[in-house]
Amino acid sequence: MIADTLAGLFGTDPVVNGLIGGLVIATLNLFGASLVFVWRDPSERALDGALGFAAGVMLAASFTSLIIPGVETYSGGNPLPVLLGVALGALFLDRSDVLIPHAHYLVTGRKRADAANPNTSLPIADERLAGVMLFVLAITLHNMPEGLAVGVGFGSGDLGTAIPLMLAIGLQNIPEGLAVSVAAINAGLDRRTYAMFTGIRSGLVEIPLAVLGAYAVGAMSTLLPYAMGFAAGAMLFVISDEILPETHTRGNERIATLGTIVGVIVMLYLDISLG
Repeated sequence: MIADTLAGLFGTDPVVNGLIGGLVIATLNLFGASLVFVWRDPSERALDGALGFAAGVMLAASFTSLIIPGVETYSGGNPLPVLLGVALGALFLDRSDVLIPHAHYLVTGRKRADAANPNTSLPIADERLAGVMLFVLAITLHNMPEGLAVGVGFGSGDLGTAIPLMLAIGLQNIPEGLAVSVAAINAGLDRRTYAMFTGIRSGLVEIPLAVLGAYAVGAMSTLLPYAMGFAAGAMLFVISDEILPETHTRGNERIATLGTIVGVIVMLYLDISLG
């Protein structure tokens, strides 16, 4: 029904639908960031549970909407193109992440050991400014595979796969948007300023990447299984290297794990009911 409605409103052009998908996930990211106006001081336990949910949704979506369709539908049952894409996506995020601290490091005040110049000593004011800049870069990097994944999904032309993927990434953008807003506030940014900035930043990253992903796989259909694998590998890297470790550092492992399981269940339900 949702696929028919989308096709009726916007047609079946993958690039146009990729743009709509990018707008949806960017809007939900802004909604999550704006929750700091009504939920002004969420506990660490609640945030870890919410981030666990986001990780579960992304984990299931990586397989049900990207890896499995990429192998079964778009590479003729040959897993190698998709698996190569997974490896390249993870490698790209790994190399990028060496230069940027964990996306949520401002929540805990810890910097990753393999970050560039982790022991650099700066004056307090400069250190806070540098921290905010690194924070923005990290979250932008984090959002890139999400926008790309939505674009690749719509670029495949299969709305039955693309729409659950869009909804899944949009859902996980809500707790993620809230969590990074809290981290930004902890860094000294104003609530209203950061909420507006989140909408602009998310839109500038996720929307064009969604359009680019849809256009690229539409123009070069042979790239589709590689692109689906790349998006999945990038998302799996974010889950394993950033989200889950951060949810297990403050004594809230159980609630984060339960949140992950709920996220997987929700995504599987979306995929089965809408796919």
